[in-house]
Amino acid sequence: MELRQLKYFLAVAEESNFTRAAERVHISQPGISAQIRQLEHGLGATLIDRSGRGAGLTAVGEVAFEHARAVLDAVEALRHAVDEMNGLVRGRLVVGMVTACTVEPLFEALSTFHLAHPGVEIGLVEDDSARLVERVRAGDVDLALIGAAGRAPDDLDGHEVISEPIVAAVPPGHPLAARAAGGVTLAELCAHPLVCLPPGTGIRTVLDQVSAARGLTPTVSLGATAPDAVMRLAERGLGAAVLSASMVARRPGLVTVPLTDADTPAVLALVSAPTKSPALRELLAHCRESFAAPDGDARNDDAPDDASGGRSPGRRPRQANLR
Repeated sequence: MELRQLKYFLAVAEESNFTRAAERVHISQPGISAQIRQLEHGLGATLIDRSGRGAGLTAVGEVAFEHARAVLDAVEALRHAVDEMNGLVRGRLVVGMVTACTVEPLFEALSTFHLAHPGVEIGLVEDDSARLVERVRAGDVDLALIGAAGRAPDDLDGHEVISEPIVAAVPPGHPLAARAAGGVTLAELCAHPLVCLPPGTGIRTVLDQVSAARGLTPTVSLGATAPDAVMRLAERGLGAAVLSASMVARRPGLVTVPLTDADTPAVLALVSAPTKSPALRELLAHCRESFAAPDGDARNDDAPDDASGGRSPGRRPRQANLR
């Protein structure tokens, strides 16, 4: 008994016709007839009733049909399981991250995944969030860490890491600095030059969306791809920085000013296409574990301050890389 004979037998049983069955499995009609006879000979029973114009099943054939289908289903399941395991020992995944990414849990997840599955090649690409989303949709990137406005795109599978408000950050002498306690409206903020991340980033999208909803057009006088550069420009009086709350928390030289009517949060999320390879499913599991760890939030510990700068050495608050 051979698997192909069972396949041919099922085809004849389902088509009730040798000629149609032969066309279905791409074999000649004499060839399929010969294979069915060999199967019957091996089993010692007639499976196909050839007495009429069609090809019906005998009583034994009815019983054999269900068993033959179960055997072929089991073989298909075996092949699928082997294919899945092969996907975990070889293959390639492309991971996208926002430019100048410093999110430690992502790096930790890539490291633990690589140790567990060294045969899977990992490729890394950097881009802004909008382009990373399009690359995931196009299939060029398997998994991406992006910044978004409000939530991850609905057509992709998303795992939210952080959701927090955008704020303004200004030097102490700025006109808005005195409003730190009560906050300012977007209209009041947009009356001043701003420094922000470029279009295509999550935070810039939030700023543009909440401003447009109120009929405002913010004047972004300077832009930089790195949050630290945005803050350094603001510290030098070149504009009010617009970033996420954790990015500017306790930033020396800047005063954080809440925005009272910016109700769309900036979100950091992992996104992937709904159809996933075994390797991608495994990488996602490593990412969820890494981001869920007690010390695995999506923030970056800056290097300790230099004591010669006039402040005590120590760690600054962690920054969420919501770009």
